[in-house]
Amino acid sequence: MSNPRVICLGEVLVDYLADQVGVSAEGVESWTRFLGGAPANVACGLVKLGTPAALVGCVGRDEGGDWWRGVCEEVGVDSRGIQVHPTAPTRSVYVLRSPSGEREFTGFGGLAPDAFADAYLEANLLPTALFAEAEYLVLGTLELAYPQTRSAIFHALELANEYHLKVFLDINWRPMFWPEPDSARDRIAQLWNWVDFVKLSQEEAQWLFNTMDAGAIAHQLNSVEGVVVTGGGSDPIRYCLNDHEGRLTPFQVAVEDTTGAGDGFVAGLLHQLVQQGLQALNRPESVGEIITYAAAVGALVTTQRGALSGQPTDSQVREFLEIQD
Repeated sequence: MSNPRVICLGEVLVDYLADQVGVSAEGVESWTRFLGGAPANVACGLVKLGTPAALVGCVGRDEGGDWWRGVCEEVGVDSRGIQVHPTAPTRSVYVLRSPSGEREFTGFGGLAPDAFADAYLEANLLPTALFAEAEYLVLGTLELAYPQTRSAIFHALELANEYHLKVFLDINWRPMFWPEPDSARDRIAQLWNWVDFVKLSQEEAQWLFNTMDAGAIAHQLNSVEGVVVTGGGSDPIRYCLNDHEGRLTPFQVAVEDTTGAGDGFVAGLLHQLVQQGLQALNRPESVGEIITYAAAVGALVTTQRGALSGQPTDSQVREFLEIQD
């Protein structure tokens, strides 16, 4: 296994997707399990594209945790950073689907948000060797909700600073993960001085910055190298990378399930940054190519159910892009 170029830290879980489309939770007759969790999805997506990646998170001593560790071994994701909690279960998330494939998160099967293993990641068990080898640290914000994992996140940021990793933050705001949702905005604000790249949805951009303009957000933050604001459906992707701004209309594909689409986009973007190097951001044409590649990855993920099923290889992405030309 090659040394990981990207460390993905955060939630590792099992999604339960409703088999019936366009119904309420009460109307669901059956659910199908899929592996999920944004950082875990990104790690798998990166490896499938050809960039070595590591996953750092905490799972339960249960079937879900065993399933995830088995998939890491099968795909080739470095799992040295996966901790196993002795009593708390691997997180389960129940997800409804609309006829267009859009998701609605409905809860954790009756358990409290902080009842799961990913709320108890231990800072002192983070493998320092991973940080000495990698170039990027990828984080979300969900795990800021839990004090123990929050401490681990800031320890990881300190290690990233010590070993000169770039930090990529995908906001990925989900109120249901937070025992105290009103604290989220202030918790997230504590990350701004640490991060180099930020990805937000349109709704997250409005919530945190009162604008969907990527350049304006980059100006507000003043210290980041890149901001990307993703839309839904046909809404444009807005980006500002190294002061090169632009918009891209998402690719239109037959959508089966949007779960993991944003994670696919992040994997595609990071894969390109690793392969091309940060110097590519000095050229506006390269910036456009990087965003286009990431959008293609995100689109391909939506063509199958579950976050991992549709994750493409690099050759599949390039074949897709050739067809679009």
